[in-house]
Amino acid sequence: MSAAIQFDEGRLMQVLIAPIVSEKATMVAEKSNAVTFKVLQNATKPEIKAAVELLFKVEVKGVSVVNTKGKTKRYGKSVGRRDNVRKAYVMLKPGQELNLSGEAA
Repeated sequence: MSAAIQFDEGRLMQVLIAPIVSEKATMVAEKSNAVTFKVLQNATKPEIKAAVELLFKVEVKGVSVVNTKGKTKRYGKSVGRRDNVRKAYVMLKPGQELNLSGEAA
Protein backbone atom coordinates (compact mmCIF):
# COMPACT_ATOMS: atom_id res chain seq x y z
CA MET A 1 0.00 0.00 0.00
CA SER A 2 1.34 3.43 -0.85
CA ALA A 3 2.27 5.78 1.97
CA ALA A 4 0.17 8.61 0.49
CA ILE A 5 -3.16 6.90 1.23
CA GLN A 6 -4.07 6.21 4.86
CA PHE A 7 -7.32 4.56 5.93
CA ASP A 8 -8.96 4.19 9.32
CA GLU A 9 -8.50 0.55 10.35
CA GLY A 10 -11.92 0.45 12.04
CA ARG A 11 -13.57 1.54 8.79
CA LEU A 12 -11.63 -1.07 6.79
CA MET A 13 -12.92 -3.81 9.11
CA GLN A 14 -16.51 -2.83 8.19
CA VAL A 15 -16.07 -2.37 4.41
CA LEU A 16 -16.34 -6.09 3.55
CA ILE A 17 -19.76 -7.43 4.56
CA ALA A 18 -19.60 -11.03 3.30
CA PRO A 19 -18.01 -13.19 0.61
CA ILE A 20 -20.37 -14.11 -2.22
CA VAL A 21 -20.35 -17.85 -2.88
CA SER A 22 -22.40 -18.63 -5.98
CA GLU A 23 -21.98 -20.44 -9.28
CA LYS A 24 -21.03 -17.22 -11.05
CA ALA A 25 -18.55 -16.19 -8.35
CA THR A 26 -16.93 -19.64 -8.48
CA MET A 27 -16.62 -19.51 -12.29
CA VAL A 28 -15.02 -16.03 -12.09
CA ALA A 29 -12.62 -17.26 -9.38
CA GLU A 30 -11.46 -20.20 -11.50
CA LYS A 31 -11.06 -18.13 -14.64
CA SER A 32 -9.35 -14.95 -13.40
CA ASN A 33 -8.11 -15.54 -9.81
CA ALA A 34 -10.77 -13.16 -8.46
CA VAL A 35 -12.77 -13.26 -5.23
CA THR A 36 -16.25 -11.72 -4.90
CA PHE A 37 -17.42 -9.78 -1.84
CA LYS A 38 -20.57 -7.94 -0.78
CA VAL A 39 -19.39 -4.50 0.35
CA LEU A 40 -20.82 -1.31 1.88
CA GLN A 41 -22.77 0.94 -0.51
CA ASN A 42 -20.34 3.83 -0.02
CA ALA A 43 -17.11 1.78 -0.15
CA THR A 44 -14.49 2.98 -2.64
CA LYS A 45 -12.14 0.81 -4.71
CA PRO A 46 -9.02 1.88 -2.75
CA GLU A 47 -10.82 1.11 0.53
CA ILE A 48 -11.87 -2.34 -0.69
CA LYS A 49 -8.31 -3.09 -1.85
CA ALA A 50 -6.84 -1.97 1.49
CA ALA A 51 -9.44 -3.98 3.46
CA VAL A 52 -8.73 -7.23 1.57
CA GLU A 53 -4.96 -6.76 1.91
CA LEU A 54 -5.31 -6.02 5.64
CA LEU A 55 -7.73 -8.84 6.53
CA PHE A 56 -6.40 -11.66 4.33
CA LYS A 57 -2.69 -10.71 3.97
CA VAL A 58 -2.71 -11.05 0.16
CA GLU A 59 -1.64 -8.73 -2.67
CA VAL A 60 -4.47 -7.27 -4.77
CA LYS A 61 -4.01 -6.54 -8.48
CA GLY A 62 -7.28 -4.67 -9.03
CA VAL A 63 -10.87 -4.15 -7.93
CA SER A 64 -14.04 -3.98 -10.05
CA VAL A 65 -17.32 -2.86 -8.51
CA VAL A 66 -20.90 -3.62 -9.58
CA ASN A 67 -24.03 -1.97 -8.17
CA THR A 68 -27.12 -4.19 -8.38
CA LYS A 69 -30.55 -2.65 -7.88
CA GLY A 70 -32.88 -4.49 -5.51
CA LYS A 71 -35.85 -6.24 -7.07
CA THR A 72 -39.45 -5.43 -6.21
CA LYS A 73 -41.18 -8.53 -4.86
CA ARG A 74 -44.81 -9.21 -3.97
CA TYR A 75 -45.93 -11.17 -0.94
CA GLY A 76 -49.67 -11.58 -1.44
CA LYS A 77 -51.16 -8.09 -1.43
CA SER A 78 -48.14 -6.34 0.07
CA VAL A 79 -45.23 -5.18 -2.06
CA GLY A 80 -41.70 -5.43 -0.73
CA ARG A 81 -38.31 -4.55 -2.07
CA ARG A 82 -34.96 -6.31 -1.76
CA ASP A 83 -31.92 -4.29 -0.75
CA ASN A 84 -29.54 -2.82 -3.31
CA VAL A 85 -26.24 -4.74 -3.36
CA ARG A 86 -22.73 -3.52 -4.14
CA LYS A 87 -20.41 -6.33 -5.23
CA ALA A 88 -16.64 -6.11 -5.46
CA TYR A 89 -14.65 -8.44 -7.71
CA VAL A 90 -11.14 -8.43 -6.22
CA MET A 91 -8.43 -9.66 -8.61
CA LEU A 92 -5.43 -11.16 -6.84
CA LYS A 93 -1.86 -11.01 -8.12
CA PRO A 94 -0.46 -14.24 -9.64
CA GLY A 95 0.62 -16.70 -6.96
CA GLN A 96 -1.80 -15.24 -4.38
CA GLU A 97 -4.64 -17.39 -3.10
CA LEU A 98 -7.65 -16.74 -0.87
CA ASN A 99 -9.52 -19.76 0.52
CA LEU A 100 -13.04 -18.85 1.66
CA SER A 101 -14.46 -22.39 1.67
CA GLY A 102 -13.20 -23.11 5.20
CA GLU A 103 -11.26 -26.20 4.13
CA ALA A 104 -7.78 -26.71 5.50
CA ALA A 105 -5.10 -26.31 2.84
